[in-house]
Amino acid sequence: MSGAHEAVRPGRHRYPRGETPVGGPEGNKWWTLTAVCFGTFMLLLDVTIVNVALPDIQSSLGSSFSDLQWVIDAYALTLASLLLTAGSLSDIFGRRRLYIIGLVVFTIASTLCGLSQSTLLLQLSRGLQGVGGAIMFTVSLALLASAFQGKDRGVAFGIWGSITGVAVAVGPVVGGLLVSTLSWRWIFLVNIPIGIAALVITVLKVAESRNPKAHAPDWIGFVVFTASLSSLVYALIESGQKGFGDTVVVTCFIAAAALMVAFVLFEMRTATPMLDLNLFRKPTFSGGAIAAFGISAGIFSMLLYLTLYLQNVLGYSALQTGLRLLVLSGAILVVSGVAGRLSSHLPARFLIGPGLALTGVGMLLMRGLDASSSWTHLIPGFIVAGIGVGMVNPPLASTAVGVVPPRLAGMASGVNSTFRQVGIATGIALLGTLSRPASRVRSRVPRRERPSPGAASRWPLWFSPAS
Repeated sequence: MSGAHEAVRPGRHRYPRGETPVGGPEGNKWWTLTAVCFGTFMLLLDVTIVNVALPDIQSSLGSSFSDLQWVIDAYALTLASLLLTAGSLSDIFGRRRLYIIGLVVFTIASTLCGLSQSTLLLQLSRGLQGVGGAIMFTVSLALLASAFQGKDRGVAFGIWGSITGVAVAVGPVVGGLLVSTLSWRWIFLVNIPIGIAALVITVLKVAESRNPKAHAPDWIGFVVFTASLSSLVYALIESGQKGFGDTVVVTCFIAAAALMVAFVLFEMRTATPMLDLNLFRKPTFSGGAIAAFGISAGIFSMLLYLTLYLQNVLGYSALQTGLRLLVLSGAILVVSGVAGRLSSHLPARFLIGPGLALTGVGMLLMRGLDASSSWTHLIPGFIVAGIGVGMVNPPLASTAVGVVPPRLAGMASGVNSTFRQVGIATGIALLGTLSRPASRVRSRVPRRERPSPGAASRWPLWFSPAS
């Protein structure tokens, strides 16, 4: 992505070949990184703290078990189904503009979540959060790829990876504090000042860029792809409750497959595809997409069940659980910073390959849990898996956009983020389905009170209101 650049002052935005400045502020790459980190922190913080608040939401709004599921699922469905579309639209309409829209939508939706007086309004607001989150997720990597080149790109992605580690680390702790001292509503309302700060920085300091050869949006591809991915995610979510043999689940899987085939055939024939299938001819890009799916379907989907195990089986509070998860997230945080710097000097495969292997070893070290286990049984696996994830995240992020032309950065970022979200949805659904029949899970929804460690054996190991 190197080439001739405009003469700019140090620290100012440099436009790679194929990029076009489009009005607005001249831009500063470090302010761009700050804006992206603010948005990413807000987004991931919200993802990690919602589960600890579900019992309070159930009590406050009188929600049923199914209601609680859709508080989680409405967000996951809209997020996963819109990621690729948002990436492609950012190439056409401008990455800065789309990021601003995402920030506004997510912040407004967070406010509506915090003020919700009914479960239905909360579910609808969570769906709107997913729309804003999809835009922010997919555009953030494209903004960084456009703003940073050379060795600074590795530093930027290392910082970004560290921020994701911080958000994952403090999410359960912050959630536990907010729920216990204020109200579950503040897990959403806390996004308002963060969102406003990110919005101000983006408006004043982030430069615009887009694909100068962009054509009209591929609306047919958008509709078919969104319908296919929505069917797939819905089927994966429902399979955790109804099983893979349920008629509705099977029908959704068939519809998802048929629509995806139709999407691929249409994209191959149209002159202006939403997804350039030639991207997958690049082994590095395809390998990065598979790695993104694998690490998300593995450790990140399992985190939900580990959190519930610590709370519902071992009887720890939300705050106590968050503090114990710091062993894992702390390792991710430390190693991500180092890996980000190394990624500008080493080929990505030398970090991603060993990192995935270490993540797998860490998960194996966590095996053998039961209701009588101590949380310290998880410490070796937490450390090893945390090192592995920390090695993978920064180079994986840069790989998604570093091997494609700058004009396709938004699309490439969207593909990578889509593989991540589908991986999480798949992993959660498979773990929920394989570990316990849905009917037994539904019959044992926990009440407001926490179990004591001595009563842990009465609790199902993999109970999850969100599975």
